[in-house]
Amino acid sequence: MEILYFLIFILTILILAYNRVPLLMSMAIMVGLTVGWTELRHIFYVPSWFRFANGIFAVTLIGFAITPLRRLFISDRLYTVFRKVLPRVSDTEQEALDAGSVWWERELFSGRPRWRKLLKVPAPALTGKEQAFLDGPVEELCRMANDWEISNTHRRLPDRLWDFIRESRMLGMIIPERYGGLEFSAQANSAIVMKLASRNLTTAISVMVPNSLGPGELLLHYGTKAQKEHYLPRLASGEEIPCFALTSPLAGSDAASMSDVGIVCRGEHDGKTVLGLRLTWKKRYITLAPIATLLGLAFKVRDPDRLLGEQTDLGITCALIPATTPGVVIGNRHMPVGAVFMNGPTSGEDVFIPMDWVIGGQERIGQGWRMLMQSLAAGRAISLPALGTAGGKMSALMSGAYARIRKQFNIPIGKFEGIEEPLARIGGRTYRMDSARKLTLVALDQGERPAVLSAILKYQLTEGNRQCINDAMDIHGGKGIITGPGNYLARFYQAIPIAITVEGANILTRSLIIFGQGAIRAHPWLLKEMEAARDPRPEARKEFDKTLFSHIGNSISNMVRAWMLGVSGGFATRPPLKGPTARYFRQVTRMSAAFSFTADLVLLSLGGKFKLKEKLSGRLADTLTHLYLCCSVLKRFEDDGSPEEDLPLLMWAMEDSLHTIQQSLLGVLANFPMPGIGTLVKWIIFPLGLPYPGPSDRTGKHVARILLTENESRDRLVAGVYISDQDDASGRVHRAFHLALTSTNAENAIQNALNEPVTFENCEALVQRAVESGVITEEQATTVRLAQEASRAVIQVDDFSREEIEGPAAAVSQKNP
Repeated sequence: MEILYFLIFILTILILAYNRVPLLMSMAIMVGLTVGWTELRHIFYVPSWFRFANGIFAVTLIGFAITPLRRLFISDRLYTVFRKVLPRVSDTEQEALDAGSVWWERELFSGRPRWRKLLKVPAPALTGKEQAFLDGPVEELCRMANDWEISNTHRRLPDRLWDFIRESRMLGMIIPERYGGLEFSAQANSAIVMKLASRNLTTAISVMVPNSLGPGELLLHYGTKAQKEHYLPRLASGEEIPCFALTSPLAGSDAASMSDVGIVCRGEHDGKTVLGLRLTWKKRYITLAPIATLLGLAFKVRDPDRLLGEQTDLGITCALIPATTPGVVIGNRHMPVGAVFMNGPTSGEDVFIPMDWVIGGQERIGQGWRMLMQSLAAGRAISLPALGTAGGKMSALMSGAYARIRKQFNIPIGKFEGIEEPLARIGGRTYRMDSARKLTLVALDQGERPAVLSAILKYQLTEGNRQCINDAMDIHGGKGIITGPGNYLARFYQAIPIAITVEGANILTRSLIIFGQGAIRAHPWLLKEMEAARDPRPEARKEFDKTLFSHIGNSISNMVRAWMLGVSGGFATRPPLKGPTARYFRQVTRMSAAFSFTADLVLLSLGGKFKLKEKLSGRLADTLTHLYLCCSVLKRFEDDGSPEEDLPLLMWAMEDSLHTIQQSLLGVLANFPMPGIGTLVKWIIFPLGLPYPGPSDRTGKHVARILLTENESRDRLVAGVYISDQDDASGRVHRAFHLALTSTNAENAIQNALNEPVTFENCEALVQRAVESGVITEEQATTVRLAQEASRAVIQVDDFSREEIEGPAAAVSQKNP
């Protein structure tokens, strides 16, 4: 009898925990069961040891259920400990933590994502005006931008392109129409940058920067009415070219440690003595600085004479300074790798500016870091992810086409498994990158400013771009490594480190920001516990007790859910949809519970020391990142109408992300700070072994086939990039790809009949024989000839005379090679 009751008891615990019944209610139910069993001892025989254990358990539950007792013996004592171990958070760290909003990442931290909420998010869409702008001015600018000439002849963006950008008001995409701007959505902003980047990175970056973190963005949210009315129309028309100077020689990723300073003082301005700031700064890596007419500047304000109040160190502040202001120095150009956009240093010494040049006026002094972090919370999800996605899409588009055009051993190289593998990685990653980009942009357009998801997008989409471009270079072989007008990959490859480094270097973003900030902001209880523990008021102890035990209940629930979902293979949860994606919804729910439980244990075991455990933080960041990527892939598939032909892309992306999540969690558990706990947790979250082997060869083959043919799935995958119809590097590939597919049947017929494959070397003679023998028609012969000639043009690489490469020195060096 006692065994039966014990089983009922355990089953009740599991059901309560799995369904996340509130902890106090669960305790009441368990006390009822315990007391009920105690009464039954008069009817049934119960061993004394069982009665004793039952009594202890009942007393313990009662102690937990009665709030005054619980506070006296548990939470008030933990409150004191918690206050001591909390890590110190600087003002700038706190402002970064407070920046932006929390969106879907909260669901992932909860361990129980509410899928219906995600599926109700609108599908991405552009307005008619935005689409017309993409199809008109943006398409025309792409047509005007010659990548080789910009990068090697002009080594800058030509004036005619700058003039077109100004006339089209592309520098005012984020500025409202009432100020003369375009007032486009985040989705349109991203789509424009992505399309331009697929043609030429210098053009894309030159348009991107004024519409990203900088004077325009800061003025919109924080500027005074006078500042907005003066500067926004001029920025929208391109009359003013802005830049924003943040990075200092000794303050890169740790930008808040800048030594640039503004001293509050009185000085002369327009013939009057006014209150202002005397600035001294030295900045570098400032995009558009060499041609900027308006300098946005971040610096620390000091008030040694207490002209503004009792404080002397007033904090980071942002100001707008015309580049013609006496003392402003615009230095020489930097030359970024792989692109020739304007970038360079700027400096100034004892430059006086009036107070009304501070963005937002004097009242905004000291709020600069918060302003920057709030802007970055949204902007980081737009510009660099658009560049990364453009690289992935172009890798998919060009590598698939080249792998079909290029033959070795009389077979298109794309049919070799060694090429199928990188093609599959390119296709799957690009599908996943674009899915995350689209979902996050919709959130931005709904008013969200998800700081953690923005960091995920910046990190993952720039890293994904690096992986796609590397695979594309491997597929192209010698074609990719010989530079010249015919090389459409070289600049993408060379410029990869730019996006990896700026707006928070990826190493920093992964190891410190994604999980470090995410755990505090997105966790359902951690931030509330921290706020209660920092609050010295007596009533804070009551709030701490409430949040602490809610946190404990959440952790226990996720532990039970992780184990039950592991034992059942995910079938212990109901997916929101039926069909081919149902199993993936189940697995993401399972891994969300496993992630939340593991994260809680890591944070509990390390406390404030977690800030120093960057390797563990990085692995947990990878887990959170790929949970979000999985969600975006599932949402994208539904938004696209669940096309069956896209299933290989979805399957590759999901299976690769689930495998990454699994390996990341294993890495955390293998290095768990408390010996033995990692092994126990591994058994809880992976009770039946490791379920995610990664994408299969079969799935990879299907993805590669999508890239190697013309089909709707491929069109959806690469949608949004510039498809050249000109006689240039990429245009020749598009034409040759189409002709190669069109001529396939005729070429096969020739080879079968004449027992010799068609190449551009034997094409004319072989095709003539085939026509004369009736194997193919004259029309088919024309197609084959065109296809072979087009293939020859694509396979060719550029060469130059020594004089073209070396200049006048070539004639001398020929005598002394």
